[in-house]
Amino acid sequence: TKCYSHLPETGFHKHPDNPVSKVFWGRVPLESATSFFFYKKGGSVQQLIHEMKYRGHKEIGVYLGEVYGAQLRGEDHFRDIKLIIPIPLHPKKQKKRGFNQAALFGRGLANSLNIELDTKSVVRVVETSTQTKKSRYKRWENVSEIFQVKDEEKLRGQHVLLVDDVITTGATMEACLQTLMKVPEIKLSVASIAFAHH
Repeated sequence: TKCYSHLPETGFHKHPDNPVSKVFWGRVPLESATSFFFYKKGGSVQQLIHEMKYRGHKEIGVYLGEVYGAQLRGEDHFRDIKLIIPIPLHPKKQKKRGFNQAALFGRGLANSLNIELDTKSVVRVVETSTQTKKSRYKRWENVSEIFQVKDEEKLRGQHVLLVDDVITTGATMEACLQTLMKVPEIKLSVASIAFAHH
């Protein structure tokens, strides 16, 4: 596997009041929020994610999850996480791509942290049009009723880590978090491969 040591790591897992957590302030109460790398258009992290997503290099996602999981292991606020849930793709999209890139990262984190990866309890019921070209307001409109909890009993009272590949405005992540918040006594944290800071 290539050495990824030259990539721009955020170090956010050591700082609770980091820019990723600030994306969700006043919107969703989180235990913690973090991203492994900074994401810049045309940068090496974008290339890496592109390789994984569009060229089928699935091992990249798992490997990055394992490396980041090893970093999170020592941090108190990630200690009591019981389940890792990747942001689900719509079944049509997943079928077309053949995999969910967030689930690959989640698989690596789960391996490293020795926590269950849960790809069944939350599903995507609406296929949204591509987020990347939209203004922020349009994005929010686009995501309000996308996800559905399938197994509330399993999630009740648990600390869940929700994972994705890239957090930009946080719109998709927030839509999924809002859905999960309906579960009684749930605690939520988020992690992603990369954070597109503005």
